[in-house]
Amino acid sequence: MILPDKHLAEDRSLLGVGADILAGLDHASTVSETWDRFVERRTHNTLGQPVTFDWFAKGLTFLFAIKAIAVRDGLLEVETER
Repeated sequence: MILPDKHLAEDRSLLGVGADILAGLDHASTVSETWDRFVERRTHNTLGQPVTFDWFAKGLTFLFAIKAIAVRDGLLEVETER
C-alpha cells in the first residue's frame, strides 16, 4: 500500500501519490486547490491512473505522518523545518 509491489503500480502506491501531491504543492494551498492541481497533473500524465479523493486523502495523511507537509493557518505547505 505504501510502497509499490508486483500487484500495485508505483503511481497507485501512497509513495507515488504523495510524490505527485508534493510536486504540485509549490505554495501554501487549501486541500481543494491541492486536489485540483493533483487531478490536473494526473490528467496530463498519461501513465498515471485515476485516483479517488479517498486515496488522495490517504496520500495527504501519509505525507503528514512522515512530516513532509504541515498545516499552517488552514493551508497545506511543504514542511521545511527538520
